Amino acid sequence: MKYMILLYGSQRDYDAMAGRPGDGPAMSADELAAMHEHMRSFHEGLVDSGEFVDARGLTAPVLARRVQLRGGVAAVTDGPYPETQEVLAGYTIVDCAGVDRAVEIAAGLVNPAVPGEYVDVRPVLEDVAELEV
Repeated sequence: MKYMILLYGSQRDYDAMAGRPGDGPAMSADELAAMHEHMRSFHEGLVDSGEFVDARGLTAPVLARRVQLRGGVAAVTDGPYPETQEVLAGYTIVDCAGVDRAVEIAAGLVNPAVPGEYVDVRPVLEDVAELEV
């Protein structure tokens, strides 16, 4: 079964990765390189195990657009959105034996140095019949 592991971040995180200090310190080039190396190595391990499907990071929330219909007309709001601090920052899709394995994989994407950091694990819908729980 396929599972999507959802990773979260904030505009503040993207600013730090871009070397711009904010509420916290900016990431150094070495710290950013280490983070990218961890992700590359992590995903390479999933390729080797045959469980990797896809993984992507997303651009900064400031580049996002939210589209809603208001009176039948598209209303566009630029990001980041004031009503939320966290946004989807990226995802990894795995094809593995079951939810327990997906959770085990997801645990490797949580940074133990960041208190309260989390990822979500959700099954990927393959057939409308799977909507019935």
